[in-house]
Amino acid sequence: MTSEIITETVVDGLGIIWGMTFLPNGDMLLTEKTGKLYRLSGDNLQEVKGVPEVYVRGQGGLLDVALHPDYENNGWIYISYAKPALEGEGGNTAIVRAKLQNDELVEQEELFKAMPNSTEGRHFGSRITFDEDGYLYFSVGERGKMENAQNLKNDCGKIHRLHDDGRVPDDNPFTQEDGEKSSIFAYGNRNPQGLIWHPELKEIWAHEHGPKGGDELNVIKAGANYGWPVISYGIDYDGSIITEDTTKVGMEQPLHYWTPSIAPCGMALVTSDIYPGWKNSLLVGSLSFRYLERLQTDGRAVVGQEKLLEGIGRVRNVKQGPDGYIYISVESPGRILKLVPKSEN
Repeated sequence: MTSEIITETVVDGLGIIWGMTFLPNGDMLLTEKTGKLYRLSGDNLQEVKGVPEVYVRGQGGLLDVALHPDYENNGWIYISYAKPALEGEGGNTAIVRAKLQNDELVEQEELFKAMPNSTEGRHFGSRITFDEDGYLYFSVGERGKMENAQNLKNDCGKIHRLHDDGRVPDDNPFTQEDGEKSSIFAYGNRNPQGLIWHPELKEIWAHEHGPKGGDELNVIKAGANYGWPVISYGIDYDGSIITEDTTKVGMEQPLHYWTPSIAPCGMALVTSDIYPGWKNSLLVGSLSFRYLERLQTDGRAVVGQEKLLEGIGRVRNVKQGPDGYIYISVESPGRILKLVPKSEN
């Protein structure tokens, strides 16, 4: 299962490039965690103006960016970021949409703001994806407070689902009648930083950070409970036991889990024929061990694992471009790399 690839540098000298997406003309939009949004056109890197004020604290900042599935007709760009509290201290994850005009964000609309606010610098999430019906999904971490993940009366530790304009779908699994947050689609999540639509299986897939061990890959189902912190395959960072249980009735089991923790970030499903033997593989970045992992899948089963580009650096994101090539963002220094099969060189 050995893959031979090399990397080509697309752009370098940046900070932490958290999110990236491709415009129809091949340009890339890149989010820098410190609060800058860039447009990369060929060799030209241009900062985009009009980014909302960002709460830069710990893991929080400017996070993911994604295009509406019908972008070519409506022009909507979706951004997740840590938004400062309007009153008091702290902040939490928010979702806005806007349009791009002359390298400036215009017609901005806030679709969602997670509550409660917190001064914690941990676990904001947040990735964005759409399904084939145009529903918007995004993740919010539990902000470092384990109990948030099981509490349906707050937004943290959840996968949320909205219409593309921010309205709550009528068939979402929870309602506001008992004080539950009706945008919640699934819960019991710790800090999901990988979220994709699987076009063949017609499912939302996510991965999330465990504590010390127990990172998980899950199929996200409506109303499902993913167990954190009631069940886990990990322990706390100081070695103490969070829970003795790895299974419980009514709680989902992961398709795959990592122990020790690789600190997964970013995820892409390979649909391209460019890379021999890679089709239907999942590519997942590792922050802790500084490589790209390839998970060979057969339906919902992970049937093989391969470490790629070991020592390349903290891999923050991975995307398949419209040209079929894989692009990754790597930290320290921040750069975008294109993966090329050795056979092409």
